[in-house]
Amino acid sequence: MTIEAIQEEIIDEFSMFDDWMQRYEYMIELGKSLPLIEEQYKTDDNIIKGCQSKVWVHAELDNDKLVFTADSDAIITKGIIAILIRAFSNQKPQAIIDANTDFIDEIGLKEHLSPTRANGLVSMVKQLKLYAIAYQTQLN
Repeated sequence: MTIEAIQEEIIDEFSMFDDWMQRYEYMIELGKSLPLIEEQYKTDDNIIKGCQSKVWVHAELDNDKLVFTADSDAIITKGIIAILIRAFSNQKPQAIIDANTDFIDEIGLKEHLSPTRANGLVSMVKQLKLYAIAYQTQLN
């Protein structure tokens, strides 16, 4: 499935909810289904800078596709990273680099987060793309 198709799926899912409390609850549920990072990768090197909460992300290449695992010490943040990982994991690095992130605005995520969480969201997207750039460089 392409990144765009997954993003459309996420937009459709969020559009089913009438208010933001329901969307927050859904994000918390998504966070519970997050592919969890192994304890050995919960290091300072894997913490996303710019997040108020602790968010760890690990990436590895599997058959030319990047696979992300993550965890967070905050339930909303865990839901946010779960959404991003769902969109970008198991994709080729170049596809992640080229992907737009308009779907975040379309589900209204940024506008319903506190400024510090919104900054953290931007940092998460940036970190996933940096991993993609690093692995794409290795593939070239």
